Amino acid sequence: MHYNGYAHIHTIGCQMNVYDSEKLGTVLHTLGYQLTRHPEQADIIVCNTCAIRHKAEEKAFSFLGRFAREKRKNPRLITVMAGCVAQQEGKNAFQRLPHLDLVLGTQAFSRFSTHIAALKSGQRQIVDTAPSDVIFETLPDDTAFAENPVSKFVTIMQGCDNFCTYCVVPYVRGRERSRSWQSIVAEIEILAEKGIREVTLLGQNVNSYGAKENSLSFAGLLEKVAGVDGIHRIRFATSHPKDLSHDLIRAMADLDKVCNHLHLPVQSGSNRILKKMNRGYTAELYLSRIDALRSAIPDIGLSTDIIVGFPSETSDEFEETMALVKQVGFDSIFAFAYSDRSSAPAAKFSDPVDDTEKMARLNRLLTFQDTMTQKKNEQMTGRVVQVLVEGVSLKQHDGFVKTTPHTRQMTGRSEANKIVHFPSDTLAAGDLVEIKILNAYPHSLWGTASGTVMP
Repeated sequence: MHYNGYAHIHTIGCQMNVYDSEKLGTVLHTLGYQLTRHPEQADIIVCNTCAIRHKAEEKAFSFLGRFAREKRKNPRLITVMAGCVAQQEGKNAFQRLPHLDLVLGTQAFSRFSTHIAALKSGQRQIVDTAPSDVIFETLPDDTAFAENPVSKFVTIMQGCDNFCTYCVVPYVRGRERSRSWQSIVAEIEILAEKGIREVTLLGQNVNSYGAKENSLSFAGLLEKVAGVDGIHRIRFATSHPKDLSHDLIRAMADLDKVCNHLHLPVQSGSNRILKKMNRGYTAELYLSRIDALRSAIPDIGLSTDIIVGFPSETSDEFEETMALVKQVGFDSIFAFAYSDRSSAPAAKFSDPVDDTEKMARLNRLLTFQDTMTQKKNEQMTGRVVQVLVEGVSLKQHDGFVKTTPHTRQMTGRSEANKIVHFPSDTLAAGDLVEIKILNAYPHSLWGTASGTVMP
């Protein structure tokens, strides 16, 4: 293929942004641009942005700000801010980045190629944050398989209708909409043909997939995806506790390809704070969902999100969160100190928690969870787990011994999403293998291959 030039895409934020960047890459490849990891080589530079936290937003402005000098040297260089910060800032982005050429909102990706053509014709400072009635879809091409030959993200829906008071997603990604199950399955079939063995289905609330369209439920979608030959594992994120149905729990238990791991954000253990967050459930309801999951899937791995120091959170309410974390016994957590987002309702709430107190609470929570994760990992020693091989480990483990010239330290994940390292002479990315766990560490497991399940 003859290329018109090079394009570089820099991605900040969530798994959905990674997926969106692949779609933007497919568009650029169709326009004749070869993707490059080196921004200094690029004729088009795209920053796909995240607005969930202030730090991520500042990273976007910092990255794009680096190219002001290059733009003066090379006026033909095209710079693009895409995604959530673009949707949030609109034309205001030009105040901080006057050299920026295109502000491409979250629902404008279908018009990306048109804007690139306009910029090449001499237009500058184009803003497109207009809504769209359809979800932009492109089938993956060869550019989508350059990085990870084993696992891929697949967005099944966009937007959110929950309006949690701390969250900007409904304002930057719009209202909830689901893709058709047929288009999702068609995309996954292509991925399987290209050697992808694991897919992670993405949405702000996958549990409500298809509800507004009165179509197939999420449990039904899992059945359809499980029927795709070549796919060994199915994961999904994110699940909202209020919409975690018995049908979905049953599908997770019955479908062999669906991994025994669930990320179920709780955010707080205080009912008053949960109500103030507009989460739509109580701590008691959340715990009942956990009980139902463990009853149906005894060995399920559980992770969660927690916000510490939400406006007006008292020390007693933080203790309620600690009590819930202890009661559930999560395998891992993602915890954050609350920070205002200007377009979220919680930014206007009174009685903020002191920053020093927020960090003290956060550090206490994380320290406790580190101990819990270590304990959970130690319970795995002596067990045999099935691991999907992801490739060669980037960092050599202390226990690694090179028994032959071909021995490499490999890495993969168990069904419960545990990172597992092990030595091998023959295994390759994409293999399913049984690993006997010999040692446990704070963030990973170490073992030895006891048998290949599927090459």
